[in-house]
Amino acid sequence: MRRREATATLLALAVATSTAEAQPAGKVYRIGFLGLSSATDYGAAVKAFREGLRQHGYEEGRNVLIEFRWAEGREDRLPALAAELVRLKPDVLVAHASGIGALRGATSTIPIVMGVGADPVRLGHVKSL
Repeated sequence: MRRREATATLLALAVATSTAEAQPAGKVYRIGFLGLSSATDYGAAVKAFREGLRQHGYEEGRNVLIEFRWAEGREDRLPALAAELVRLKPDVLVAHASGIGALRGATSTIPIVMGVGADPVRLGHVKSL
């Protein structure tokens, strides 16, 4: 469980630093979060993610909005959910494992923050570490 919480906090830090630079003050940042399973399964990770954002000055409803999409364990739903998130024009996208590929297929311009995943180089998600 601690590994998930640490990953979520690292994601929050990456989101905070990538969106904070060169953005106007008072802007409400939008994060698209794609999950393979459900909100219940991601409960602890989402709680840690929100806490990490708060620790960096981002509070839901004040200066950040998180759009969650859950595939409910059905990988075949990921591409449609990824496309839906991209249409919302978020500042950054967040995914784990197979959700990363779905987001990469839906956009080449919105930054994607990777959570837990296998070898991202071997899977073609990144060119190198």
